[in-house]
Amino acid sequence: MANQLLHGKKILLGVCASIAAYKSAQLIRLLVKAGAEVKVMMTADAKDFVTPLTFSTLSKNPVYSQFSNSSTGEWANHVELAKWADVMLIAPASTNTISKMANGACDNLLMATYLSCACPVFVAPAMDLDMYKHVSTINNIQKIQSYGNHIIPAVHGELASGFIGEGRMAEPEAIFNLLADFFLQQYSLKGKTILISAGPTYEAIDPVRFIGNHSSGKMGFSIAEQAANYGAQVILVSGPTNLTTSNSRIKQIDVTSASEMLDACTTHFANADITIMSAAVSDFTPKIKFDKKVKKGIDKLDQIVLVPTTDILKELGQKKSSHQFLVGFALETDNELANAQKKLESKNLDMLVLNSLKDKGAGFKYNTNKITIIDKYNNVVNCELKSKPEVAKDILAHVLRLLTNSHTLSR
Repeated sequence: MANQLLHGKKILLGVCASIAAYKSAQLIRLLVKAGAEVKVMMTADAKDFVTPLTFSTLSKNPVYSQFSNSSTGEWANHVELAKWADVMLIAPASTNTISKMANGACDNLLMATYLSCACPVFVAPAMDLDMYKHVSTINNIQKIQSYGNHIIPAVHGELASGFIGEGRMAEPEAIFNLLADFFLQQYSLKGKTILISAGPTYEAIDPVRFIGNHSSGKMGFSIAEQAANYGAQVILVSGPTNLTTSNSRIKQIDVTSASEMLDACTTHFANADITIMSAAVSDFTPKIKFDKKVKKGIDKLDQIVLVPTTDILKELGQKKSSHQFLVGFALETDNELANAQKKLESKNLDMLVLNSLKDKGAGFKYNTNKITIIDKYNNVVNCELKSKPEVAKDILAHVLRLLTNSHTLSR
């Protein structure tokens, strides 16, 4: 979760003279709501656009603009501010400030602090189209990027001049999510093995017909891709889907039935640090499977007797060792939260991802999903409707936060 990843982070926000400074107020609200600690620095001319009182109220911290407070004589220690921050974010960054950053000019508190920073620095330019496209601006942005700074490109839209084009500061939500992604990438999964199940299972009635469900496998494949992006070696056990992956960190094992998925998962479970069971496994399978197609009008089939399949998640929960982390999925239609919490406990899970068929745009076949995350510490996190790749990031972010806090992955 983005909120989980930014909780407790120290963000030093530099605000330059730009009409886009009004967006910085919304950005501060997002960061503070997520549990981040925010301190704001303003250039002298930035105060013509938004008052320091606004930023101080939103951040719940003093706003820094001068090297000293003339009324108290208190010194704004730029070195201490630079050391305090986990990240320095300059948003909006004016043409003037970007030029100073490129050339090492140090004529205000913001620049002195920037030049003292050892932490990552993010820069979100904001200016008119012609200024943004000017060769000197392009060169300066490339130059500060070559220093190791992270550039958040300006976006296309209506500008203060009335023109339409590139130059608008990225929206606060986009900057917020970019910072969350940055912190997520700090939790490396390199050297870890993640077992993921995806898709449906098909339970054969005869060589032609089967009992199955509408799972597309998109959620499981999205989790696998994201986990691989974070450095994990992924074993992806997939039921019948139209999906494939070309990621070299993902080993895809294709299965059809619940029994085949059970065999594949139990084979690889012992070597998995994290297991995420997102597959929609059939709960029942026909007791009798016909060797030949049941002919219409020839063989009368009054009923199909079903028997339960093995509960794969429960099996893995019973085998789980202290260093392993197990995530289950639940799709509910009634008493969703109560049923999910019961499943979490009965199957010895560390975390459960709950889907409800009542949520529009969530569940099978959609490219979006809306989930609720429940963990063994009784935390319940309700997530908004998002694309499945974004949901995958949320799931892994919560897993990583729990693992980081409990040191589960350290053997």
